[in-house]
Amino acid sequence: MKKKNKVVKDVHTAPLLDKEGCPPKVDGVVDSRHLNKTIHSLPYLKSFRSELRNNLTPAEAYLWKQLQRSQLEGRKFSRQHSIGNYIVDFYCASEKLAIELDGEGHFTISAEAHDTERTLFIEHHGIVVLRFENKQVFDNLESVLNEIKSAFKR
Repeated sequence: MKKKNKVVKDVHTAPLLDKEGCPPKVDGVVDSRHLNKTIHSLPYLKSFRSELRNNLTPAEAYLWKQLQRSQLEGRKFSRQHSIGNYIVDFYCASEKLAIELDGEGHFTISAEAHDTERTLFIEHHGIVVLRFENKQVFDNLESVLNEIKSAFKR
């Protein structure tokens, strides 16, 4: 299994978003229908998302086996879902929940700063972000799944 190229997970040109990562306003108001169409699954990221789905990391593939086909309390997850210019590892639309798995590349000062920036952007749009180290997924899968379940709205 190929390791995915993390470089393609962030695209820094967003013609549909302003400099704060928000959709343009008409008369000072953002239509929520426009917001969802604007930040989710942007067409120009389609090939990147597809490439990432076809090249999951081992930790992503392992967790995906537990999330696919609505196995986790009936919640539907998608993998490699784009939110704005960012592609998250897993996303549950009904829960507005993004899950990110972090490998070695995330443990540098610049990567941590970038992850913080991307988390703030995603949370700005009302989405909860859960982050797990790859090692956690392999060593304590049940704990990871319980933390995901605890983030579900009841």
